[in-house]
Amino acid sequence: MSNKKFVTAINCMDGRVQLPVIDWMKKEFKADYVDMITEPGPDRLLAENMFEVESVKKRVEVSVKKHGSKTVAVVGHCDCAGNQVCNDDHLQQIKSAVEIVDSWGFNTSVIGLWVDEHWLVHKII
Repeated sequence: MSNKKFVTAINCMDGRVQLPVIDWMKKEFKADYVDMITEPGPDRLLAENMFEVESVKKRVEVSVKKHGSKTVAVVGHCDCAGNQVCNDDHLQQIKSAVEIVDSWGFNTSVIGLWVDEHWLVHKII
């Protein structure tokens, strides 16, 4: 593996949030690459421990163990077709999802990100 720095985002599949999250994480963590793990409404998926969680966990494990990622972000965004709840519910789900991902024990920093209606990224936890 090269000396390039990777970080990981558990992000929505919605194409509108991909570049804002990638750009923010690369800048914030001085990363070369962002491993993107996408699902519709990943904040809800993780917070409610839906059946896809094990698949997400395995993909995070690859990013951490093979790419050396030390940071994992859980992302939620406004106007999410895969998780049609109010913004406050998204924020609560992101916080719960961060706790779940942190409990996986990958020895990473786990953060929560919110992408607002202007496609701006905000760190919430």
